[in-house]
Amino acid sequence: MTDFLLVAWVSALIEIRRFGWMLGLGQRWTPGEKLKLLFAGYNGTRNTGSDVRVQEMLRQVRHILSADKTDFSVMTQSFDRTKGYFEGTRQVYLPDVYPPFLFREVRDNHGVIACEGSMFKSKFANALTTMMIGSLGLASAENKLSLAYGGEAGHMDGLIQSMCERYVQDSLVITRNVESQTLLSSLGIPTELGTDTAWTFEPHPLEYARKVLRGAGWDEKTPILVLCPIHPFVWPVKASIAKYLARVTTGAYKDSQYRTVYFFESGAEVDRKYQHYISGFTKAVQAFVQRHRVFPVLVAMERLDAVACSDIAAQIPGTPVFTSDDYDMFQLVSILRACTYMVSSRYHGIVTCMPSLVASAGVTMDERIRNLMRERGHQHLFLTVDDPDLEPKLLQIMETLVAEAESVREGIGRTVIRNLKVMARMGTFLEDAMRRTYPEFPLRSGVLTWEDYLPPLGNTLLQLAERYDSAPAVLAASR
Repeated sequence: MTDFLLVAWVSALIEIRRFGWMLGLGQRWTPGEKLKLLFAGYNGTRNTGSDVRVQEMLRQVRHILSADKTDFSVMTQSFDRTKGYFEGTRQVYLPDVYPPFLFREVRDNHGVIACEGSMFKSKFANALTTMMIGSLGLASAENKLSLAYGGEAGHMDGLIQSMCERYVQDSLVITRNVESQTLLSSLGIPTELGTDTAWTFEPHPLEYARKVLRGAGWDEKTPILVLCPIHPFVWPVKASIAKYLARVTTGAYKDSQYRTVYFFESGAEVDRKYQHYISGFTKAVQAFVQRHRVFPVLVAMERLDAVACSDIAAQIPGTPVFTSDDYDMFQLVSILRACTYMVSSRYHGIVTCMPSLVASAGVTMDERIRNLMRERGHQHLFLTVDDPDLEPKLLQIMETLVAEAESVREGIGRTVIRNLKVMARMGTFLEDAMRRTYPEFPLRSGVLTWEDYLPPLGNTLLQLAERYDSAPAVLAASR
């Protein structure tokens, strides 16, 4: 199965659905029944960022539309790995070969909310972007709610971009940055500016993290330096029938197989780039630890990151490793928030620790961390994964985190509150989309502040709001 065949298959299903709707075969929400929404995303692989995003999206949408009027479903690739997640939501299994699943599930719901952060880009996997486009396109083909929530757009291969332009034009995409909004608008796709949805996430209390870290050798006093490395050069994942046949007949491509017909990038150049990244990361940390009294820990935000964590830990003996395979999202984010400094190649590693004002820097493989650092006013606190001078530059950035810690934390705190307000505004876009699609659906009315559009906030965020929110905003009045 190539990308072309997958795109053709999903596109054909959308056209079939459109034709069926023209013949009067579709079914929409009617007053008096619960609104059934399918949350389409990449869950069930223990990617902490993806899981946290969807957790908070569900909480916010349920809070705005009311739990007693809605019935939500969320995709998962493994029920075991999402056990205990997404309370009050039905989980549905997403198979590797997903077009028939999409065709069926979208038909059985009254709308789709696309969840994936890296929603419209070819950097990771065209198959994932095709699934996002397909979910939205199938919903809009029947004039159902078709909403992308907090997504991002980047470079798309020509085939994928054409599909996006054709089938997302009747959806609303709430992007998480201006750059994504500009790109999608150039394709004629309706957009609004939003943010990521992980900002409201509440992990286990700090006491949990302190207990785990004590067990790993922390003395409860030394500042903690958390590192979130990745393997940045194996992307994108691509479907290949030829590699799959070679794998099952000769055993070839074993090390680069993601699963079934999907394979990572591999080869000597991938290995060379990865070794440069690991070496630069490791040597910078070794030098920093010699200069400063810190307790380093490694966190694998996604199961795939465990390899990079292990490779760095082997060079820094005694460094504990916490992986998303062993710790769920409530546990892992609690550990992140107990730290003092962070260097991360994971976007959500940075986002989820910002509410506790961890002084963070990024080593980025794409535009997500770059955009976030620019928003914070910290353009001097990120590098790219392939920087030829990664080691000395990263060491300098880590020194800057220490020297400018207070001002960095100030910028972080203000950014968190600004994004909470933007996330609240996303709730008004959701209401507007509901009014256009299902004008008879009962929505709230009255004078509402920005806090009313967010799910219940934890004490950490409430304290930040008291500190940094100088002008509470009214978002809606008698809507």
